[in-house]
Amino acid sequence: MLVSRLLTAATAVIIGIPTITLFVECVAALAKNRQDDDVADPETRATILIPAHNEEAMLGQMLTALQPHLTDQMETIVIADNCTDSTAEIARAAGATVLERFNAVERGKGFALDYGLSHIENDPPDVVVMLDADCSVEAGGVARLIAKTHATQRPVQGVYLMKSPAEPSTTDLVSAFAFCVKNLVRPYGLHVLKQPCLLTGTGMAFPYQMIRNAPLASGNIVEDMQLGYDLALAGAAPLLLPDVRIWGELPDEQRVAATQRTRWEHGHLQTLLRNVPRLLKNALLQRRFELFTLALDLSIPPLALLVLIWVISSAIGIIFGIVTLDWVPAAVSGSIGVLLFVGIGVAWGKFGRKIIPAHQLLAVPQYIIWKIPLYLKFLLQRQTAWVRTERKSL
Repeated sequence: MLVSRLLTAATAVIIGIPTITLFVECVAALAKNRQDDDVADPETRATILIPAHNEEAMLGQMLTALQPHLTDQMETIVIADNCTDSTAEIARAAGATVLERFNAVERGKGFALDYGLSHIENDPPDVVVMLDADCSVEAGGVARLIAKTHATQRPVQGVYLMKSPAEPSTTDLVSAFAFCVKNLVRPYGLHVLKQPCLLTGTGMAFPYQMIRNAPLASGNIVEDMQLGYDLALAGAAPLLLPDVRIWGELPDEQRVAATQRTRWEHGHLQTLLRNVPRLLKNALLQRRFELFTLALDLSIPPLALLVLIWVISSAIGIIFGIVTLDWVPAAVSGSIGVLLFVGIGVAWGKFGRKIIPAHQLLAVPQYIIWKIPLYLKFLLQRQTAWVRTERKSL
């Protein structure tokens, strides 16, 4: 009886809480999107910071697409960080201000952004927007980010999604859908419930006075996610702007994709282990419900890992039932599984149909198997240093 209770309790805590949170977020995301009506003040000054390390392949296209939607009150600054290619020259040709930074020890996006903020501190803008050099923003998106940030005086996050390669594999399609669940479905569900969201790395805007002293200069491999929690604990949790889309592209080489996913997911898991207890503690001390919801949201591991843990838990529950004839742990796992797959199904039904056809969802087990070495590596040799994702050459 004691073993049964311990097994049931472990299942409920380790899988049940994240799954119920995921289910609630996915169901809430079925609500109709309310358009934000914030209008940009023409006098609002904004600086767009773009950290770039050897981004000659994509930077020119990104800046060219961005330029027509900028006003005289918006300055674009590209931080060419430890570049050995023509990134700086391409940025200057596109009309951006260029800062060249060389530091062989302090490498990574966080250090580059901190360098950019130091450059503007003597003549600061009202709002700072941060964009990655390899992404694209839908028309008018930057102006809407600036308007929302200036109106609310809160950090604001657009919806960062991934496009599949020109000839995607099934793994690419499943990965793009998982990215959609993480960066669109779940944050939008929180938005509907009037709760804050995470920062997702690009398409982020901040009041300058709020971001100037933020701890950006670190080697954290998911510095944006950590920044979101630091700001939330300081009383400025980020808000989602669901009308703004920012697009990146999944790598079209398996080796590069694995490197990128390792950095994202190892960083996610490290942040989960570090910050869930921290958020729960401060939610109680500060009596702030939004910190509690962020802790619940952060408790959700990467989707493939959550499904994998559920499979293992269910197998243990079934074996335990066969041996002891006590089927309570298996029943609890089964109930959690229903919520898990209904939540994922709801997310696919509203947001995922255009990303992955229904029949290719059958490849999800293959995708999970592909990810198992990544999770084993987290236990045995986790990645803790920033590693740039390789790009195509020009």
